[in-house]
Amino acid sequence: MKKNLLFLACLIAITATAFANPPKGKTKDAKKGNLAVHFKNVVDGKDLKLNDSTSFYKNANGDDFKITTFKYYISNVSLIAKNGDKVAIPDSYFLINAADSTTLNQQITNIPEGKYTGITFTIGVDSARNFAGAQTGVLDPAKGMFWSWNSGYIFVKLEGESPKSTAKKNRLIFHIGGAKAPNNTIRTFTQKFPKTLKISEGKLPELELVANASALFQGKTTVDFAKLNFTMGGPNSVIVADNYADGLFKITKVKN
Repeated sequence: MKKNLLFLACLIAITATAFANPPKGKTKDAKKGNLAVHFKNVVDGKDLKLNDSTSFYKNANGDDFKITTFKYYISNVSLIAKNGDKVAIPDSYFLINAADSTTLNQQITNIPEGKYTGITFTIGVDSARNFAGAQTGVLDPAKGMFWSWNSGYIFVKLEGESPKSTAKKNRLIFHIGGAKAPNNTIRTFTQKFPKTLKISEGKLPELELVANASALFQGKTTVDFAKLNFTMGGPNSVIVADNYADGLFKITKVKN
């Protein structure tokens, strides 16, 4: 009986010690916070206005154009900690639609407390989800960003008109997607913040992320709408994706 009581006492002591001293690198209750991300769509610094019949924008080739649709996915968001570690945000998929103001204000949740110096994310939808078929939430085909005929997602969609376009009714149709070589259009954006971002429980810091629609038409290749005014995947989509890889997004503000 005494041996049993002694064994039980030892077991309780060991268990209590284990809970009081969690394994190295782990904490009992790691604190987390959230982050508000505000998207601002522009065309070379000017606010993007859809279906603006009063004026045209001008691309790097000097072609006038207007925009009727502008939508894009970002996914696989990671924040970069001060020590250089990347902190991945699970299941981070966001669809921004210039025609829907509710999509311009997003929130990233359950971020470990700490200080962060930058961000990285996929422009589009990662390969795994791209080949997983039609899905739900922001990846629902009803959002108008899924090719049923091609079993894949449109990463960036821009539609509009240009007097220079030789297409029917002077249309511009740029549906950028594709996740297989040689026409893989998945691109990654990475940027250091203008100042350190602080995530802490009970607070909601903010980022402003500017998206420049004109980036599709300039960069590595200056797009001439007389020659390129339509693409739905393929080599021409690669040209456009290579253009916007570095110029589409920019973090302009951090507010702690």
